[in-house]
Amino acid sequence: MEDYRAAAEDARFQQLSGSIERVIYANEENGYAVCDLGTDDNDLVTIQGTLPYIAEGDGVTVYGRWVHNPKYGRQFSVERYERVLPADVNAILRYLSSRAIKGIGPKTAQKIVEEFGEDTFDVMENHPDWLAHIPGISRKKAEEISQDFKQKSGIRSAMMFFRDFFGAALTMRIYKRFGSSAVDRAKQNPYILCDEVEGIGFEKADRMAHDLGLSTDSPARLSSGIVYVLHANALQNGHVCLPEDKLLAAAGTLLGGTPEQLRGALDILLYSGRLKTYSLDGATYVYEAYAYDNEQYIATKLRLLDRLCAAVDAPDVHAFIDREERQNGIAYASLQRKAMFDALQCGVMILTGGPGTGKTTVVRALLNIFNSMDLRVALTAPTGRAAKRLSESTLSEAKTIHRLLEMEYGDAGDERGAHFRRDETNLLEEDVIIIDEASMVGNGLMSSLLKAIKPGARVIIIGDADQLPSVEAGNVLRDLIDSECFSTVCLTEIFRQAQQSLIVTNAHAINRGEMPRLDVKNNDFFFLRRDHDRDIVLTVADLYKNRLPRTYGDMARTGIQVISPSRKGEGGTENLNVLLQEGLNPPREDKTQYRFRDKIFREGDRVMQIRNNYDIAWERLDGSTGMGVFNGDIGEIEAINHAGECMEIRFDDRHVVYDFTLLEELEHAYAITVHKSQGSEYPIVIIPLYRAPYMLLTRHLFYTAVTRAQSMVILVGREDVARTMVENHRQSMRYTGLAHRLREMR
Repeated sequence: MEDYRAAAEDARFQQLSGSIERVIYANEENGYAVCDLGTDDNDLVTIQGTLPYIAEGDGVTVYGRWVHNPKYGRQFSVERYERVLPADVNAILRYLSSRAIKGIGPKTAQKIVEEFGEDTFDVMENHPDWLAHIPGISRKKAEEISQDFKQKSGIRSAMMFFRDFFGAALTMRIYKRFGSSAVDRAKQNPYILCDEVEGIGFEKADRMAHDLGLSTDSPARLSSGIVYVLHANALQNGHVCLPEDKLLAAAGTLLGGTPEQLRGALDILLYSGRLKTYSLDGATYVYEAYAYDNEQYIATKLRLLDRLCAAVDAPDVHAFIDREERQNGIAYASLQRKAMFDALQCGVMILTGGPGTGKTTVVRALLNIFNSMDLRVALTAPTGRAAKRLSESTLSEAKTIHRLLEMEYGDAGDERGAHFRRDETNLLEEDVIIIDEASMVGNGLMSSLLKAIKPGARVIIIGDADQLPSVEAGNVLRDLIDSECFSTVCLTEIFRQAQQSLIVTNAHAINRGEMPRLDVKNNDFFFLRRDHDRDIVLTVADLYKNRLPRTYGDMARTGIQVISPSRKGEGGTENLNVLLQEGLNPPREDKTQYRFRDKIFREGDRVMQIRNNYDIAWERLDGSTGMGVFNGDIGEIEAINHAGECMEIRFDDRHVVYDFTLLEELEHAYAITVHKSQGSEYPIVIIPLYRAPYMLLTRHLFYTAVTRAQSMVILVGREDVARTMVENHRQSMRYTGLAHRLREMR
């Protein structure tokens, strides 16, 4: 079938045909290769791209563009390709002699081709036992040769079939997931791809199904579309579930189909157990099964922990607190004492409060008390930056939740993929778990953490409930507070030292719905009025590049972070990152760069990982290794290697090698959104106040941005935008059932 979309794609690219003369480099894991191609025009050119299992002697047609590699010169970058097996005896001999098939070298290739001639490939695929008649080939080796040949034939068939729908990199993922049955599985049900293969969403699978002639009202399409609506709302809006009527309405808009057809598809999904429902206030809410199970587990385990943990006798608690006051020479505020008392009396305790209210002081005192009781304590936070800040403020080791749970990535054959070693079967030894920045923890991560906490352990949950909710689906901290099932202490008093900081007092003013002080010129909170968007971004760039480094030196050179309400618009992160890259890290002859789609990555660039990837290996300076780079991690590009199709990035103390196929997971990070800044603090924060979409100009977003600063906040822009944000108390509503489940158990 001639596919019009593939033809349109090919028209955008140049085309070369010929045979592979030499394989210079090949990575079997991701399919990337560099080869010399002898073209039909008798030229020898270097091609590079995703070319899985390519071998000398292969006949290929490649589509792509000419690029210039600073080190290796002119190369042809392959976007997609077609490959055919060699047909004549000489070409077959050359192909097998290149060791394209495991177990066959030049001498064995000569024997096989002399015996079977042009039927060699048919014998290898369909009659492997015939190979065992050749001296030097045992039955076991013959079977291994056949299996390897079939595997490479399978990827060849997959490349040919999927070329009309996906690029080579995605096809490689499909083949690694389904093996030789990939094409048959996709033909039977294209929607299985969006369920099983990362990077293939419903829209791509739907286009493929349409081109294959599948009916738009097929049960497979309707079922997959309903799951897609749930999943997309979890990723984009943080909903753990959706009301049934809203789910069916959204699915109808996306899929068409009659209400009866959609209802039938939903019933099938519920019957199969893929989706589950929960009744709340007379309405029915629909969950993906894993989301339902996570939410139920969080409620059940927290209630269990709260019930099982032994309370410390009240007189002993007061004695512990009094001792801390004497040893530290301070008098704790009444709410701070209550927080410490409840933390020692209750199995689960929640501590909230804004900046400058003394949460860290409480944590330090509790650590001393727990240590004096010989209790083992784990300090943890959801991100590396948050864990590092917690460690510095308490002078105790703090780990990310992923590191505490000992996340690891299974082998290729391990169906679990990324998983935590610590779980119900391998519990944490610690007696007390203190979770900081809990507003950032979604349902999935909280469920995983609770599974690893032993019954009888004490859990202290700390966070600022007025900050933005987690990127992951759920609203755990707010739900726990709203449930009123656990001891909750909200610190409100701003202490004297913090009162001297306009960052602190203005943050609290914003949170109360009051305008921050914008007229003070000699503190740590500044407002630079600019009325036009272009002037705003030029001032931000000048502050970052010139004015702040000139005044504050090293702190400004390494500690500035621009935080914008939005990605879009002149003051959004997309435009600011282009402008700031030009000013801070312009192109130079000694700096290698690489263009990926509309972005140019350059050595020295500041970049951010924008989704969790558990499959990336890293190494620390001390030689320790691990897996996983996570959403919001910020690093610097240290080296770009065109020949190896990779770049080296330093994330704090972790060194990571990124394959070019992973660059869709990276963005520049000179400017980041408020959502991406959660859990982090920066010495200097610059916030552009420009006319972003109203739904983003909210009080919670403004408050979160301001509280990311340690030493200085600079607002650049319009006072009326600041006023709009303060007055817009719009909160992003999230559909969850956690608070209700907890109240039901009470």
